[in-house]
Amino acid sequence: MDQADFVHLVRMSEHASADNSRAYRRSVAAFAALGYAWVLGCLGLAAGIVLWVVPQLVQGKFRFAMVWLLLGAAGLLWVSLRALWVRFDAPEGVEITALEAPELFEALERIRRKIKGPPIHKVTLNDEFNASIQQLPKYGLLGGAVNHLSIGLPLLMALDRPRFLAVLAHEYGHLRGDHGRFAAWIYRTRLSWMRLNHSLADDEGPVAAATQAFMRWYFPRFSAKTFALARQDEYEADRIAGKLLGRDVTAAALAEIEIRGAALQAEFWGNHWCGAAGNPLPVGPYRSMRRFLAEAPDAAFANDALRQALKRLSSVDDTHPGLRDRIEALDATPTLPDWSRGNALTLLGDEAKRWVKHFDKQWCRDNATEWKQHHAWLERVRARAQALQASIAQNSAAELVELARLKRHLDPRADVRALYELALERSPEYAPALCGLVPCLPEDDREGKLLLLHRVWEAGSNDRYWAARTALAELETPRMGMEHDAAAFKQWRKRLERAQESEERAWEELSGTSFFSQITRHDLSPFELAELQSELARCAPLARCWLVRKNLREHPQRRAYLIFVELPGMDDESRYHLCRALERNLSLPGPALALWAGESPSLKEIQRYAFDPVYTR
Repeated sequence: MDQADFVHLVRMSEHASADNSRAYRRSVAAFAALGYAWVLGCLGLAAGIVLWVVPQLVQGKFRFAMVWLLLGAAGLLWVSLRALWVRFDAPEGVEITALEAPELFEALERIRRKIKGPPIHKVTLNDEFNASIQQLPKYGLLGGAVNHLSIGLPLLMALDRPRFLAVLAHEYGHLRGDHGRFAAWIYRTRLSWMRLNHSLADDEGPVAAATQAFMRWYFPRFSAKTFALARQDEYEADRIAGKLLGRDVTAAALAEIEIRGAALQAEFWGNHWCGAAGNPLPVGPYRSMRRFLAEAPDAAFANDALRQALKRLSSVDDTHPGLRDRIEALDATPTLPDWSRGNALTLLGDEAKRWVKHFDKQWCRDNATEWKQHHAWLERVRARAQALQASIAQNSAAELVELARLKRHLDPRADVRALYELALERSPEYAPALCGLVPCLPEDDREGKLLLLHRVWEAGSNDRYWAARTALAELETPRMGMEHDAAAFKQWRKRLERAQESEERAWEELSGTSFFSQITRHDLSPFELAELQSELARCAPLARCWLVRKNLREHPQRRAYLIFVELPGMDDESRYHLCRALERNLSLPGPALALWAGESPSLKEIQRYAFDPVYTR
């Protein structure tokens, strides 16, 4: 099924759910039953053939056709049993018990009683900025369920107790009452079909081909048909969290999670890896992360992160609605929240510090090789910076901007303002220098920042969208002794709309045209390529990576890229989220679209058209 047909089926399921929810649920149950009927039918057919053929062979009625029929039946029987008994790995993490964290388990029991939910069989603590309840099939499609609650230590650090409990109430809300049990059953069935589809992908033979043909027809239609149910379930879980902890608390938790998560990606992790410059041995991040999350995010950054989150539309790529839709469904106002006072680590009791140390040690073990590689890379950065520093009197504006960037690689707090100012003396309208100078100015110099951003805009560079976003974030941020400039705000908002339209056209060209049209070999310098390879080495699931430049008609001078990655052993949903993370976090000199080797594009197509890999593990 192509993407357009999938979207069409999703929209049809949403309309059916809105028109008659009960009829829609009955149709979902019937379509789920079709999948069970196929599996049981194949099982019955295979068993019938075996029961007919074996006595014939025992009686000496030997025919080659019967042998082939028996082999086919055995294959069909094996595939059917695999479908009925799909196994799932438990979520990763360290199990915690009521003896270790009594306050956490008491809170979970209060939530369970209020929503009349099932018990949690296992609670694990992990290192993700997230919390989730997974109801995993115990016996595959045969039924049964085990409820796993996974809690991320960073989330406990970021939110105060009421907001964190609102997150737990949302997750527990998925298991509520009768409707919750039906949605959970559909969720488990989706997981089972997804795992089965993945496990059968590499099978060969006529039985496997027939099975794969059914899965190609059934699974995308089942996913599309159940999409509206999964989306409704998210809204209902939010509503339950709002009822138990308060709508304002739940809405504030949603907004704070978005902003804190963006700050971790944009600021904390980059700064932490910079520590490899002075430390050849890895340093655990979670003790310093606790301090980072205890401080209020930069006001301008928070405004921009919230605006970007509110702008994201609910899409068919994720059953979770967009932030704006979720907050408005709670009858709350999507605004910048007051930051959490304190954190929810107290729910872990006296063991909180021990868990921070535990995950710091585990992170050091898991990232020892990548840290050493990054340390070696930063030594090369230091050598390059020293060479540029020695020739500073002759350096071009581009080399001065590169020197500033390298200094920030080695020390995120390095004072590089003078380098950007010198670059502008040598090339007054050099956009990278203008952009770099903006965050170097003091907070109270709003006029200076807006003047620089205006120059970026007037230069007609590829940075207009960034300039408009940055200007609006600054104008929205309250500053002591500064009044709101309505005229400037209106001007920059119009500019952002124009820039957004241009960016959408460029992104459509990058993502909507044929993957291998308008491409050339990548244009990274040896130094830029080494930086990219250093970052790819920290992505553990990645086996190989290809990089090509995409030439855009909308922005002919813009450096834009396609990244093709081979991610063996992952399901498509995990691959999707990893590719989106690569797009956000890789240090490329332009926008990038990340795609994994699958059905489209296939690994053979990538190897044929995307030139040589830029990274192989």
